[in-house]
Amino acid sequence: MMRKAGLLVWQAHRVAESLARPGVTTAEIDAAVEQFFREHQAVALFKGVPGKVPFPAVTCISINEEVVHGIPGPRKLAEGDIVSVDTGCRLNGWCGDAAVTHPIGRVEPQIQRLLDVTRGSLDLAIEMMGKRTYWSDVAREMQTYVRDHGFTVVESFVGHGIGRQMHEDPQVPNFVSDQLRRGGDFRLQPGLVIAVEPMVNIGTKRVRVLRDHWTQVTADRRPSAHFEHTIAVTESGPYVLTAGPDSEKN
Repeated sequence: MMRKAGLLVWQAHRVAESLARPGVTTAEIDAAVEQFFREHQAVALFKGVPGKVPFPAVTCISINEEVVHGIPGPRKLAEGDIVSVDTGCRLNGWCGDAAVTHPIGRVEPQIQRLLDVTRGSLDLAIEMMGKRTYWSDVAREMQTYVRDHGFTVVESFVGHGIGRQMHEDPQVPNFVSDQLRRGGDFRLQPGLVIAVEPMVNIGTKRVRVLRDHWTQVTADRRPSAHFEHTIAVTESGPYVLTAGPDSEKN
């Protein structure tokens, strides 16, 4: 059941990707994803999430120095931008959640490296989930990988358990924290489903929120990237529930 929700999220990302080009507004991307979910009788998870103001869209769309929780609007994408699209849905009572950062046209080499390393961090986590017993071991590998490439891991936001609800226990950091050491660690055992979502910055790891109460930007206004998959731990290894149909392994 979660695979069905995850596959729908993957398809929604293909809709977004088809529009991720110069001149398209982030509101247009959001509207297309919202229509897609509606056509497939899926409940969009993000719209209406409580905060100082309820989140107004079905996608978080974050451009360049925006790390996460960007609100779609009239801004047009431009050549050289990078744009993170994060979205999720509930289908027949089960949730899926994923994020992808797209280059818009040609981007600077350092920014392409940022995308490659952030995606590589997620790929590494998936691989290590089949080889490690505790999440802290995976988080340490992710953190080391990012640092070895000269970038920083955002520590203000973490991944999460996911199932009937979008956000469930446990918290899933992409780094080794004091909280993880003090008792937040967990076993990677069959039946566990988590959303793993590294956010990586070119410069400082520090972020701050804009006046819209949602959009998080890097403190030094240098670019950030974000990738996420919903992943199940099974008897035969990790199963990426938000991957495309050609990634079926279970």
